[in-house]
Amino acid sequence: MKILILTNEYPPNVYGGAGVHVDYLVRELAATAGHDIRVLCFGDQHLRQANLEVQGVDRVMNLPTDGFAHPALVKTLLREIAMTGSADEADIVHCHTWYTHLAGCLVKQLTGAGLVLTTHSLEPHRPWKFEQLGTSYHASSWMEKTAYENADGVIAVSGSMREDVQTLYRVPPGRIRVIHNGIDINEYRKRVDRGTLIRYGIDISRPFILFVGRITRQKGIFHLLNAVPHIRESVQVVLCAGAADTRGLEEEMSARVEQVRLRSKNPVIWIPQVVPKPDIIHLYSAAAVFVCPSIYEPFGIINLEAMACGTPVVASATGGIPEIVVDGETGVLVPYRRASAEDSEPADPDQFARDLAAAADDLLSSPGKMASMGEKGRQRVEQHFSWRNIALQTINFYREIRQNQPTHS
Repeated sequence: MKILILTNEYPPNVYGGAGVHVDYLVRELAATAGHDIRVLCFGDQHLRQANLEVQGVDRVMNLPTDGFAHPALVKTLLREIAMTGSADEADIVHCHTWYTHLAGCLVKQLTGAGLVLTTHSLEPHRPWKFEQLGTSYHASSWMEKTAYENADGVIAVSGSMREDVQTLYRVPPGRIRVIHNGIDINEYRKRVDRGTLIRYGIDISRPFILFVGRITRQKGIFHLLNAVPHIRESVQVVLCAGAADTRGLEEEMSARVEQVRLRSKNPVIWIPQVVPKPDIIHLYSAAAVFVCPSIYEPFGIINLEAMACGTPVVASATGGIPEIVVDGETGVLVPYRRASAEDSEPADPDQFARDLAAAADDLLSSPGKMASMGEKGRQRVEQHFSWRNIALQTINFYREIRQNQPTHS
């Protein structure tokens, strides 16, 4: 098959879980004989090797967005037009996130390709995006809805996302497959480097709790900050948190970190940038506990990364996280109840923060339990979340979609 992948993020421009997913999926698809893989992405990348071609659309066009209303949206639309013009033929066009949905719909009409969407997140469940996008959020939501109405197949990264796709967009169950995210188990494994810890200002004589994620409402980092004063004294809290959604959120994060440092005896070490992968693996490996306080998490690949490095996880019991973290076996799931069906925030934010702290404290008080959960977490990752298996499931879904496609002329 000729497989066209449309994505905003692609290495080296990766800042979230969708980019990680595309990176590893493309590697495995390209390693499968008999298929030509072409990636169109937002950036200036250019690569051609064997059966894989990568082309960044920024490389082939200027983006004259100065003076336009909604410049970020206009820039996205221009890139999607460039993607459409660059797509001459395909059997499958596979889109990742709303940033490429318009292009995917157009390529489907122009080439007869089967349109596949991977559900990394859904706009109606991310109302805080209005804070970042303004009224462009209404446009992104419309493009997402239109794409799901036109998709020939939908890959949900969790059972929870499958239910959301059916509820929000009425996608027939037969068009949806649950194919989990995965991880490279050879790359993500326990590797502790004391020099890395010292370089980031971490006291190697004290245990630390680790957070990894963007500065966005979705990742729940402010709830974790609220939990810090309730965690036992002397435990360090390391926040690998960069790529803020907005300048305002970055400023809020800075102010909140300073407030918590004044209120708590626990050192808070904020690393305000995207940490290189080798370093983040060292941090995962050395952490006593990894905490994922997300209020919306379709899958939660960061939990896989921590588990692969042998670290127990404390995570909110929301979205796809319970499909990764086995409560009481590979970590602790913190009960999570939304304020309302329309609002992802917790019904009782203070209680949620205290529950996060209590779960972390419980693990920290039992080194034997932490070690056992770390071992079982690694075993679970090895058994269930291999990228090779995920790529094979994806190709089989492509084949099924092509068999059901009408002839295009």
